[in-house]
This record gives sequence, C-alpha cells and structure tokens, in this order.
Amino acid sequence: MFSSEDHEKFRTLRITHVALQFEQLIADEANDHLTPEQLFQTAADLALGIRRENRVNGFIKKAGFPHPTASVAEIDYREGRGLTKVRMQRYAAAAWRQDPRNVLIMSPTGGGKTYLACAIGIAACHTEHSVTYVRMDDLARRLLVARGDSIQHQQLLNDLSNVEVLILDDFLTIGIDADAANDLFTILANRDTRLPTIIASQSGPGYWLEALPDRVAADSIVNRLVSGSRRIDLGTIDMRSLHAERARKKEDHWE
Repeated sequence: MFSSEDHEKFRTLRITHVALQFEQLIADEANDHLTPEQLFQTAADLALGIRRENRVNGFIKKAGFPHPTASVAEIDYREGRGLTKVRMQRYAAAAWRQDPRNVLIMSPTGGGKTYLACAIGIAACHTEHSVTYVRMDDLARRLLVARGDSIQHQQLLNDLSNVEVLILDDFLTIGIDADAANDLFTILANRDTRLPTIIASQSGPGYWLEALPDRVAADSIVNRLVSGSRRIDLGTIDMRSLHAERARKKEDHWE
C-alpha cells in the first residue's frame, strides 16, 4: 500500500485519483489475475471517469438551473406538445460549439418551457459545455446593479457573451428599459453565429419587436435570435395544472 509520502508525490503530480483507484484495485483479490499494466489502465479509466463526473457536476451547479435534475428522459411526450424522443435525443447530443444555432421554445404559461430548457441545458453540461441559465427579469436586475461599476458591468457582459450555451427564460414576459435592451443587443451581437442562445418565451418575435423600447435595436435583436434558429412549439397544454392535479391524487397529498 502507498505511504503518506507516496500520496504527497501523487498530489504533486496531480494523479491522486489514479493512485486511489489503483490502490483499491490492488486490494481487491478479484483483480489478482490482472497484470500491472491492466490494473494501471483500469485505474486511469476510473480516475478519468471521476474527473469527468466532477467537471459535469461543476457545470450544472454553476449554470443556476431552477430544475437541476431535469432530464430529457423524463420529458412528457404526450400528443400535442410537438416533441418526440428522437428530436430531443438530437438536442441532448448536440455539438453546440460546431452548430451554434439558437433555439426558441414557445408556449403559453404553464407549458413546461422552463423544464425543457433546463433538460436541454443539463444535457449540454453532460457533453461538457458551459451553460448559464437566467430569467430575463433577473438578468435585467443584474445588469442594472452591475452598471454602477464599469468593470463589473463589462465582466457580466463578457461572461454572458462567452458562455457556450446561454438560456434566457421568460424572455420579455415583462418589459425592459433601453439600457437593458442595449446590453441585450451587445450580448446577442457578440454571440451571433458563434454560440447558441436558448430562448423560452410565452410570446413570439412579433411581440418582441413591439415590446423592446427601441425599434432599430429591436429589429437587430430579434433578427439575431430568429435567423436560422430551431423552434420548439409546445402547444397549449397546461403542464403545470396537469402536474398539480397528479400531485393531488397522491396518497400523501394534503391541503
């Protein structure tokens, strides 16, 4: 077995996980038939798996998902939602760096837009993409606060411009002022044709043009979001009400 001095060497070499896996494999009599080379290769594979899992979990935690366990596998594919398993598997496996087309997720309130956006975002984390989730009203507040410090403001714009997958939820559910619209233009212009933005909204491009305070900026923002984008129309099924009704039918439910 390895001594404390050995483990210090492993830390210096940054192979602590490999050493730990190797030590556990050696201690297991079931592996006595394996050669040293096979043990080392197995330990390296296990350590790489742990490192990847930690990296993915880091992406998910940093993204700020309101549904951190959302999964493409758990999506409700009932008729009328415009979804199929094949289609969602393609989203889950998307190479966003190579195909940075935007995604527009549309439905009335309660249609499951947020869960779907989170499921796609978490799948992107599992393919080791950096992701940021933010509601539009929260983004407007964060931009307002950051605007008091030019360095902080620029850093926020840079972060949102360069994250590999940006999810803007509740897009223009409430209005934004001219300063927030200008910042939104900067972010989207920086991302245009380079990195994908996922929009979840109750309204469509026609409404966005009217809701944005400056018509010229509005045209540019909407054009960048819509041109070449993919669109998911979830229809009019109120998933929130269906889930609430399902919860009421459970034996442990009380009101």
